[in-house]
Amino acid sequence: MAAPATGLSKNRLIGYFAMVFGMFMAILDIQIVSSSLNEIQAGLSASADEIAWVQTAYLIAEVVMIPFSGYLSRAFSTRVLFTVSALSFTLASVGCAMTTSIDSMIVMRALQGFLGGAMIPTVFASTYLVFPREKMASATVLIGLVATLAPTIGPTLGGYLTQIMSWHWLFLINVIPGLLVSLVVWLFVDFDEPDYSLLKGFDFFGLLSMGLFLGSLEYVIEEGARNDWFSDETIRNFAVAAAVGAALFFWRSLTYRNPIVDLKAFRNFNFATGCVFSFTIGVGLYGLVYLLPLYLAQVRGLNSLQIGEIMFVTGLTQFLSAPPAGILSRKMDPRPVLAFGFALLAGSTWMMSHITADWQFDELLIPQIMRGAALMFCIVPINVIALGTLPPQELKNASGLYNLTRNLGGAFGLAGINTMMTDRSAFHWNRLVDHINPGRWEVQQYIDAIGNKLGDRLPADTTLLASKMLSRMVQQQSRVMTFADVFVVLAAVFLAASVAVAFARKPKAPPAGQGGGH
Repeated sequence: MAAPATGLSKNRLIGYFAMVFGMFMAILDIQIVSSSLNEIQAGLSASADEIAWVQTAYLIAEVVMIPFSGYLSRAFSTRVLFTVSALSFTLASVGCAMTTSIDSMIVMRALQGFLGGAMIPTVFASTYLVFPREKMASATVLIGLVATLAPTIGPTLGGYLTQIMSWHWLFLINVIPGLLVSLVVWLFVDFDEPDYSLLKGFDFFGLLSMGLFLGSLEYVIEEGARNDWFSDETIRNFAVAAAVGAALFFWRSLTYRNPIVDLKAFRNFNFATGCVFSFTIGVGLYGLVYLLPLYLAQVRGLNSLQIGEIMFVTGLTQFLSAPPAGILSRKMDPRPVLAFGFALLAGSTWMMSHITADWQFDELLIPQIMRGAALMFCIVPINVIALGTLPPQELKNASGLYNLTRNLGGAFGLAGINTMMTDRSAFHWNRLVDHINPGRWEVQQYIDAIGNKLGDRLPADTTLLASKMLSRMVQQQSRVMTFADVFVVLAAVFLAASVAVAFARKPKAPPAGQGGGH
């Protein structure tokens, strides 16, 4: 591979920041539809099971492209890959907006996820190729902020666009920025040169086995909780396909002379450790972004715009916390910074475990501030630990693997959360129902009190109506208790991660030639 161009010129910075914005678009589109699925479902006349695939199709396609992007970037260059990816992503976004059926929407979302998936790891790799050591921390803060801020504000922006205009604008909003990003990257990016020799003996078998492995695994993770896991025949079949695909993929990657994904980066202890922490932060990033809006919608009954206004606190705190996180990660050993970040995230999540049915903006303010700061104090040092010490020739491939672990962490986290929500909700419902026997004096007093209030206005069976009101109250409380249980488990996960940081090695100085040839 040709050596990367040297020097941190104005043109290279322009090209790099255009790439960062493209990455922001790709990550944003994972969550931008989450608060508007009901509107999309109505517009496409889709069933509840079908509409879930608007997100699932995107994620499955994206996780296949992310590790593949390192190979493509080395073969065709950063400039060509990113331009093609951004332009294709933009065209697929137009296709999503123009669909009139759920089938075509699923296809276009899969294309959007696959074609746009290359933008994310390419930016991470370019950061360590372009910037000299003394300026790398600031760039790391920027991509860390984008990687955590985009999924946080996605539901907010999506809800706003859908309510003000229509769900079509969830995708049309990408058109002008996407075209501009494609143009600027093509004109200004010159980070490296293509290595067409990599195309000789292209490993089609490795690509197919990787697609079978990651695609099937993502399907099992995304759909498992909804379909009662392995009691469903389709889930079982995809699980077998994932296992077979994994065996073939790892065998091929370890034995073929020019594999689609080179796993040698995992021999670097810092990189392997960073990927474990990246998986964990994926659980926190996507899991918590999913849980709080779910509580606000199911328990508090808020609409997407009201939820977005409350969630904005986390995004604002992330923005304000980025500079101190970067300064500390640059001036000191990143391990204490990471341990502090995970501890802060554990503390925030533990506070959320005391949630009640009456919590609103004021009660959620401090936990959200803590969560926003914690995410930045985690993601920046994780980037440094995982990618900051790799030699330049391994960065493109390693960046794909690193970003894949974060996405898989989010997928596994959401699957675990949904499974636990189902199980614990049934547990709490059954336990509370045991205590609302109409024969109990306290329950009868409540029913009589409601009946006395409504009897004159509603001469019908007030006892039945009061019983229904009591049932709704029990259902609400069982949901709240379920949310509290999930927050306790997540707090324990983040606390364990904070302790595990002590076993990581202090990152060594980067290899010679790191940082754009400096």
